[in-house]
Amino acid sequence: MIAATSIQFAYNKEQPFFIPDFEIKGGEAVLVLGKSGSGKTTLLNILGGLLAPQQGEVRIDGISLYSMKGNTLDKFRGKNIGIVFQKPHILSPLTVEENVALPRFFVNKPSDGMVDRILSELGIFDKKNAGIHTLSEGEAQRVSIARALVNEPKIILADEPTASLDDENAKIVVNLLKEQAKKLNASLLIVTHDQRIKDEIETRITLTRKGL
Repeated sequence: MIAATSIQFAYNKEQPFFIPDFEIKGGEAVLVLGKSGSGKTTLLNILGGLLAPQQGEVRIDGISLYSMKGNTLDKFRGKNIGIVFQKPHILSPLTVEENVALPRFFVNKPSDGMVDRILSELGIFDKKNAGIHTLSEGEAQRVSIARALVNEPKIILADEPTASLDDENAKIVVNLLKEQAKKLNASLLIVTHDQRIKDEIETRITLTRKGL
């Protein structure tokens, strides 16, 4: 479960972001909507432990995220938060398996068959030993999702995960994220402009910004 309370942030004092208080329970999916520049990606970075708010608190399972610093915060984030970026940030010199295994390496977790399991669940086990350059856009996004999920996080954050996908793959990706969130009992938050997703998830948070 993740909760945000009294979050304030502004790059420019004259145009602060307006971020409502909210709580996302385990297994629940929420969309974050808003105009360009309203703070959607900023909020995702704050919830992901990548950008400290200027005021307010983020709590994950009752633990205050920004009470931690440095290596302690990095380890907590690696174990508990999975982030799916708009463009799959996967490393081309590595195979699919090696890319997905990286998060477990960084938190000193053995594979224990988890990489194979998540690749199978996402329908890309046959690509396990493939080079990244051989993947379609949809397959590359599934690799990105697999990497975000391989540590069985409590929080799944997705930034425009369907922006570069066709209709069929966009629906597949959203359903995969929802299914995995339920399976892991993880809180799922998706930042999007994509009209195709809006019918798939009912609960929404809308951000605004002064001057927009």
